[in-house]
Amino acid sequence: MNLYITGGGTGGHVTPGLAIARYVKEHEPNSSIRFAGTKKGIESRLVPREGYPLDEIEIIGLSRKVSPQGLAHNAKAAYLTVTAVHRAKKLLRAAKPDCVLGCGGYVSFPIVKAAQQLGVPTVLLEVNALPGKVTQQLAAKADRVLICFEQTRALLGNRENIRLTGAPVRPEILEADRKKARARYGLAESDKLVVSFWGSMGALYMNRHMAGMLALEAREGTAFRHIHATGAAAAKWMPDEVKKRGADLKDFPRIELTEYIYDMADRMAAADLIICRAGAATIGELCALGRPSIMVPSPYVAENHQEKNARALEEAGACRVVLEPGCTPEQLLAAAKELINDDARLASMRRAAASLSAKDADGEIYAQLKAVVAAHRT
Repeated sequence: MNLYITGGGTGGHVTPGLAIARYVKEHEPNSSIRFAGTKKGIESRLVPREGYPLDEIEIIGLSRKVSPQGLAHNAKAAYLTVTAVHRAKKLLRAAKPDCVLGCGGYVSFPIVKAAQQLGVPTVLLEVNALPGKVTQQLAAKADRVLICFEQTRALLGNRENIRLTGAPVRPEILEADRKKARARYGLAESDKLVVSFWGSMGALYMNRHMAGMLALEAREGTAFRHIHATGAAAAKWMPDEVKKRGADLKDFPRIELTEYIYDMADRMAAADLIICRAGAATIGELCALGRPSIMVPSPYVAENHQEKNARALEEAGACRVVLEPGCTPEQLLAAAKELINDDARLASMRRAAASLSAKDADGEIYAQLKAVVAAHRT
């Protein structure tokens, strides 16, 4: 298969494409795979690291500001979209793909649009419960629209080209073993572990609240162990912030601060409770591992889609949602203690999360890609 993948801006639009690329390569070693993305997006780092070529597209998203600056920005965005579609056509004519897979983010628009205009088969992968603008605009002419939440189907008009596949998940998550992971970290059966993170860069507002929560944990002598990934932006100041709030973490070995959790698959598998944002990639991993969670959706994302993701899990009984506006360290700690001390509730949440998992999502997406390619060849 000659596959062309596009998506970017955030990890949630890049990692699913990388997961599918790995799956295709495993099953078709002679396949040809290329990516398209922006020079400044996270895809410019993640894709080359995985060994795939990345074609650069210059494009920017629309501004929501109603101001002269916002209007000027949107005028530039409109111009770049037109030129990006022209460049995309040149790239596609050179690559001659059997299929284009769009994983979301504004950079995917010109590639998928150009493919549809050229008659190249297109498949859209919508990882969020609330479909993004690109999916909404291009779904009607796509050969397939693959969704990860059943609720998304109605939001896209119940089109016949929609298939529920679930979100692709990294192999290390699927292979993680809870018993082995807990043994790796010296956790007894009765030990409780909380793992928390806000993403690779962290989140200033929520990291301040987490600093307060950790200080409260230390002062109260809470019984559970806790590891928090600060992200790059907070790695230097957060230990001092916790100290300012009355707790020197050097004196509390049960609480650990780290910039990044490199062994995330095992940490999540070993955890009894996870505190995190509600990005689609994170949700897919939580469900694959069957982990209970407290989700604090980012309010800074398009159309508040993270809250929609979190509410879908909450309705299933797999998580508790805490909204960032009005959130306090005391509220976070109270929610964590309430859940961590309720074994029956945790067990119920584990079952609910696992019931939402699509463990063979990669295989199902691969099958859909092959079906689309085969249909165009007949």
